[in-house]
Amino acid sequence: MITIVDYGAGNLQSVEKAFQYIGAPVRLASSGTEIASAEALVLPGVGAFRDAMHSLEAGGMAQPIRDYIASGRPFLGICLGLQLLFEESEEFGHVKGLGAFKGRICRIPAENGLKVPHMGWNSLELKRTDGIFKGLQENPYVYFVHSYYLKAEERQLVSAQTEYGVKIDAAIQRGNAFATQFHPEKSGRVGLQMLRNFMAVVKEEA
Repeated sequence: MITIVDYGAGNLQSVEKAFQYIGAPVRLASSGTEIASAEALVLPGVGAFRDAMHSLEAGGMAQPIRDYIASGRPFLGICLGLQLLFEESEEFGHVKGLGAFKGRICRIPAENGLKVPHMGWNSLELKRTDGIFKGLQENPYVYFVHSYYLKAEERQLVSAQTEYGVKIDAAIQRGNAFATQFHPEKSGRVGLQMLRNFMAVVKEEA
């Protein structure tokens, strides 16, 4: 069972439909108790970092998410769901994140004619070929929508990067915890393969 965190700000429908498409049972969680009991947790997200953190804290879900990740159970963060895992974001000043991992979220510089937000397909430079990237071709293309990007402090955490004016830490992996700045659910066959790979991890841990 895939548990998707519902904090009122995420684009849940596309993530939910993508998991259902590959045959995964899905439920939504809007409480700390539901998160604590999850066997596989997904934190999606679109919108503002500050608003999302406020919703998670107000809903009593922030600490259960931290505890869940620390437990070693399968976890997948998507887009803002990656950014929220880190210590702070520059968005609307310096806003504290969940702090599950060390690093900060910075604004993409609008230089050399690059448009911000970054919207569209970019190739990945894979640092790992296991986990959610197992069996993928070299430099797969995935879909991004974001104005801010991760600078991870722990470089061994980074499992993929991409270029958009700056070097962007596009995905992370530690144990059974995975997160992507891009949207697997909007990345066609490549993205669906990543979700299937995540489900394989879930089944291994069941």
